[in-house]
Amino acid sequence: MTTPSVDSQTDRRGVTVITLNRPDKRNAFDDRIISELTTALTDAAANQACRVVVLAGAGRHFSAGADLGYMQRTAELSREDNIEDARRLARLMQVLDQLSVPTIAKVQGAAFGGAIGLICACDMAIGADNVRLCLSEARLGLTPAAIGPYVVRAMGPRQARRYFQSAEEIAAAKAVDLGLLHEQVPEPELDKRIESLVATLLRNGPVAMAAGKALVGRIAGADNDTSLIEHTASVIADLRTGAEGQEGLRAFFEKRSPDWAVTS
Repeated sequence: MTTPSVDSQTDRRGVTVITLNRPDKRNAFDDRIISELTTALTDAAANQACRVVVLAGAGRHFSAGADLGYMQRTAELSREDNIEDARRLARLMQVLDQLSVPTIAKVQGAAFGGAIGLICACDMAIGADNVRLCLSEARLGLTPAAIGPYVVRAMGPRQARRYFQSAEEIAAAKAVDLGLLHEQVPEPELDKRIESLVATLLRNGPVAMAAGKALVGRIAGADNDTSLIEHTASVIADLRTGAEGQEGLRAFFEKRSPDWAVTS
């Protein structure tokens, strides 16, 4: 029997913990984990007993981003198939973003690429002091398109311009400054801090919190509509199937610098 890539458990209080469960792969994304995570979030949304969702990663890392085999497969897909693939990732982000219950990202270790989209789509993000974040797509000749609306909303366009292009690693304290994390705590205290925040949320009115979330979205004009999702899907499909993206991915798997990289 195949072990699920995503584990979802709801306790008697209505706290649903959804865990990326590929610790041997640093919880890297592939089409299977995207599908299973979307299903787990959809099930949580439909569960009237669910009061809070905590999104976590098993093992030492939250998620290392895209799985190597998955990246290789997307490089071989047609533009049309790449658009469909990008829509599935965009759908995952949208489902997480639009859950009516409070959502918390519990982050430790590495959080690269699409993992940052999950963090930014959550209402709250608490990180351990060993967190390293990176919008690494530019290194492969790509850009964080499907997750872009959520990341830009969190860190603002000025900072996003830098990190979408530089692909610099971001330490926990800097991630707090940028708005990618709400706070950092010593790694041994992460579970305790998450539980404290969950307890705080459980004291609040569920209808009031759902209304508050919807109100923020309305005030900020942050509705992620279909046209924006379609645009982001087209952007990543064009880059994946274009000459630069193809060269970037080939170079990555061949463990060499891409032909457009300038080295001293």
